[in-house]
Amino acid sequence: MANIMIQGTTSSAGKSLICTGLCKIFKEDGYKVFPFKSQNMSSKYYITKEGYKISTAQALQAMAAGLEPHPDMNPILLLPKTDMGSMVVLNGEDFMHMEAVDYFKYKTALKPMIVEVFRRVAIENEIVVIEGAGSPAEINLKQNDIVNMGMAEIADAPVLLVADIDRGGVFASLYGTVMLLEEHERKRIKGLIINKFRGDKTLL
Repeated sequence: MANIMIQGTTSSAGKSLICTGLCKIFKEDGYKVFPFKSQNMSSKYYITKEGYKISTAQALQAMAAGLEPHPDMNPILLLPKTDMGSMVVLNGEDFMHMEAVDYFKYKTALKPMIVEVFRRVAIENEIVVIEGAGSPAEINLKQNDIVNMGMAEIADAPVLLVADIDRGGVFASLYGTVMLLEEHERKRIKGLIINKFRGDKTLL
C-alpha cells in the first residue's frame, strides 16, 4: 500500500483536479486506487446509490478511479448554511448543524473516526490519493488539524504542494507556505506544482 497527498497554498489551487488525474493514471497503470479527503467544505454534494452525501470532488475522483462513490472517500462533509455555520455530514449522513467556533472545538473528537476509515481503505487498496483542504499554513486553523499535515501524519504520506500561478505571487505563496510549516512537516513535502501556467515555461 502507498499513499500520496496533494496539498495547496490556497483554496482552488487545483488540488481536486490533480487528485482526479492521479486516480485516472494509477487506475490505467493497473493499480487499485482510492481517493480520500478527510474533510471537505462545499455547498455542492453528490448522492451515492445508497443515498449517502459526499463531496462532488471525491465523487469525480471515484469515477476516475473506476469506483462507485462511497462515504469512506469523504468521511466529513461541511455544507455551509449561514456565514457562521454548517450542516456537519458524517460518513454520508446529516449529523447536526454547528457554528464554526463549535465545530473547531469538536473536530478533535472526529479524529479516531478518520483514522479508522483511513486504515480500512489503506488495507483494501494499493494506492490512496489524499486531498488536503485550503492551505496547511493557515496557522489560525492549524490546531488539531485533521485535513492537511495532520492527515499526512495519520497516513504517513509524502506531500506535493500545488500553487496557482494565475493568481499572481506564486513563488511567495509556495515559499511562505513552506516556511510557515514546522520542520518535520516540511520534510514531508517532496515536490512543488505550479498550476495553470500559460506561455513559455522557460520564463519560470
